Amino acid sequence: MKLLFRQRIFSWLDSYDVFDESGSSVFSVKGQLDWGHRLNIYDNYGTHLATVKEVILTLLPKFELYMGEKCVGMVHKEFTFFAPRFNIDFNGWKVEGNIFEWDYMVRDGFGNAIAYVSKELWNLTDTYSIDVLDPKNAIYVLMIVLAIDAEKCTRD
Repeated sequence: MKLLFRQRIFSWLDSYDVFDESGSSVFSVKGQLDWGHRLNIYDNYGTHLATVKEVILTLLPKFELYMGEKCVGMVHKEFTFFAPRFNIDFNGWKVEGNIFEWDYMVRDGFGNAIAYVSKELWNLTDTYSIDVLDPKNAIYVLMIVLAIDAEKCTRD
């Protein structure tokens, strides 16, 4: 399943649209005022599905992941010198990025690929192409990409 994740140009808070391969809208993401980033994911009918919430006052960036109102885990950034790495504590996944922070690989605990994420250059807003190998993991991968983008936004 391929997804295109694009930030909206004119929005007061972080807002994103997520499209599938055919260009149909799959999810919308709306930012909410909070301490740190808080991003709510909705389906096409406006039903709240998930939330990514930044944990503030931590040494390295951390994000809580919620499915509905239930916290299912966290994304933790690891300390590295060159290529960024993130741990996801609820399913044993790891995320490794390249030195330019444009491409990321999501892997399970055994090293098998879950998704490929690539930041598209030459766009006015943050745009990511996401290739999820198993469609049931799409919402989890989307939450991870939102956390990575929010971490980069906070740092910049």
